[in-house]
Amino acid sequence: MTDSGFNADDIDTSVPHSARLYDWFLGGKDHYAADVAAAQKIVKLFPGVRETAMTNREFMNRAARFLADHGVTQFLDVGTGIPTEPNLHQIVQSITPSSRVVYVDNDPIVLRHAEALLRGTPEGRTAYIHADVLKPEAILSYAREQLDFSQPIGLSVVALMQFVTDEQDPYQIVNRLLEPMVPGSYLVLSHVTWEFNPEIWDRVDAIYRAGGTPVKARSYKEVAGFFEGLEICEPGVVLSTRWHPNAEMRIRDEQPLYVGVARKQ
Repeated sequence: MTDSGFNADDIDTSVPHSARLYDWFLGGKDHYAADVAAAQKIVKLFPGVRETAMTNREFMNRAARFLADHGVTQFLDVGTGIPTEPNLHQIVQSITPSSRVVYVDNDPIVLRHAEALLRGTPEGRTAYIHADVLKPEAILSYAREQLDFSQPIGLSVVALMQFVTDEQDPYQIVNRLLEPMVPGSYLVLSHVTWEFNPEIWDRVDAIYRAGGTPVKARSYKEVAGFFEGLEICEPGVVLSTRWHPNAEMRIRDEQPLYVGVARKQ
């Protein structure tokens, strides 16, 4: 089930897009020459960016399983990105087949691939809306049609808030998305940090801005601020490879990515 008046073929291939850059970093195939050129510039500044992208994806997989193991059966995934298996619904529905997942993204190429995101179990439900995180009310309006807001929901904003500037008030956006969710709901969040290599981020930001999407790396304290007022789950806000590591992880070296999972009380 999709909801959008957007034409999925209306894709500007002449400028890079953050979702397609991420796809290239992960070794995907849904990108264009402008994306590759921008990604290669970023690699020169940040040689480990592909490993950081991969560890972010691996964190999402572990966090989704963590929430499913803790009884969460409904998920709102904002900033879904181009489908990369296993997708969130594949993880959680393998544990609880009746799980419901609503995906949200504003990249037309993600909309084009939304069908792949909707192939869930017969018992469960998957849905997709083409929407911008800067308009949380529209996201919540659609999510209410698909999810039961009287029951806990897992809100996933993985590698997303780094594309929301301070002027756009990222903390208020996360709070607004969490506000109507009942106690027992969870926030899953990951965010790049400048603390490993502070001198490169202005240049990385310039590359992303050329595609119309600025990037804002943040400090540990700033990332931890997203979890204020929530009950942080062990081991807290940590570097991605330190969050419940398991034998399936391909990347074990520390990456400039803070992550955390917290429960609404």
